[in-house]
Amino acid sequence: MSDTATKTATTTTTAAKAGEQTERGQRKVRLGTVIADKMDKTVIVQVGTSKAHRLYRKTVRQRTKFKVHDEKNECGVGDLVRISETRPVSKEKRWRVIEIVEKAK
Repeated sequence: MSDTATKTATTTTTAAKAGEQTERGQRKVRLGTVIADKMDKTVIVQVGTSKAHRLYRKTVRQRTKFKVHDEKNECGVGDLVRISETRPVSKEKRWRVIEIVEKAK
């Protein structure tokens, strides 16, 4: 086989791979409580997790706050919401509301 034939076969294989659809990875989904809704189209959601302490094995609760995009301004303080990771919407928003699981009482 000549060098040009080898280059052509390699180029064809590369083009076939580029034409295929690449699958995205699974996005993270969290369940949390809305703790603030004063911004426009943004809510702050607190997500709690429990972990065992590395040395003492006591269960330690950890809380994380996320700024979440709420397109329709539906969420209120105290609502239980399901959020999903997404592309950056602004400087600090990388999550969006999927659904409101339970409205606050």
